Amino acid sequence: MSTTSLPVIVLGGSGYVAGEFLRLIAQHPRLRLGAAVSMSAAGQPIGKAFAHLGPVFATERFVSLDTAIERLADAPRWIAVSAAPHGASAPLVAQLLGAADAAGIQLTVVDASADFRFRSTAQYEEIYHAAHAAPHLLESFRCAVPEHLEEIDTPHAAQPGCFATAMLLSIVPLTAKGLSEPNFCVSAITGSTGAGGTPRETTHHPVRQSNVFAYQPLKHRHDPEVRVLSEAATRRSIELHFVPHSGPFARGIHATVFAPRATNDSPEQIRAAVADYYRNAAFVRVLEAPPRLKDVVGTNFANLSVDADAQTITVCCVIDNLVKGAAGGALQWVNRLLGWPETEGLMIAPPGWI
Repeated sequence: MSTTSLPVIVLGGSGYVAGEFLRLIAQHPRLRLGAAVSMSAAGQPIGKAFAHLGPVFATERFVSLDTAIERLADAPRWIAVSAAPHGASAPLVAQLLGAADAAGIQLTVVDASADFRFRSTAQYEEIYHAAHAAPHLLESFRCAVPEHLEEIDTPHAAQPGCFATAMLLSIVPLTAKGLSEPNFCVSAITGSTGAGGTPRETTHHPVRQSNVFAYQPLKHRHDPEVRVLSEAATRRSIELHFVPHSGPFARGIHATVFAPRATNDSPEQIRAAVADYYRNAAFVRVLEAPPRLKDVVGTNFANLSVDADAQTITVCCVIDNLVKGAAGGALQWVNRLLGWPETEGLMIAPPGWI
């Protein structure tokens, strides 16, 4: 297998998820940055938007989509990852794929927005209240948590949302192994980076610091996404009752999932069954003690714990919303689509004290 690095186009290049794409690409042994596309920051140094990446990308600047398309001629094989906002990603991806096809360039896309998470335009439009910009491409994308799909039958992939990733990692093994009834309640808390880089009231420091509050209870847009993707992974429909919370930290998600028991197995047997489900998953660890957020922040790992009493099973899951829940999960898909080891460039030790 060739180890020659492939160039990557990062779409939506100046947001938090794009910054994580750039950080992970910089340390991936088979990838190199080909173009970081930002419509608002074209021409500016990458280090201006991401000071921590300035030394790594000392000479690189954000470019327009047209410049990225011109660069396609520099190599016969490209990767594109999209961190563009929902609704904006699909037209960018469509334009890029069209240009690559016209030039005879092989291009693989992984999208971290919501634009290719649903195969039905009706589902997308019902949730996001806008017409899909590239419905002709939906069948060429498959969305799933990488651990929940053994084989992918499409040329491109989409990464589920960050909350959705944490919930699916918890819900799918319980449903697939018949450990719980398919009726789930979830309380999850996320860091402020989950709200994106545009300042708003709920991300303003005086509001967010030392504060916890719920938002969009029982009507968050990741709710239908989780139900669709859980059914795709298990062939069983579920009920979901989800309350998200904003937390006083920058990055990470802690999700607690509750479901009625469907087995008389002991808590240890239930935990072992979940661990068995993830026995070949390099990034998912099932622990005996409840997981701590700091143990995964900055990494592509997901830590889970499983407990049960006479009536209820509960799973706690922690992930980094920007890595496992976005850029890291997306690069897992890049590795799989290219036939590389799934862990390539993603076995990162957490900083621990942040």
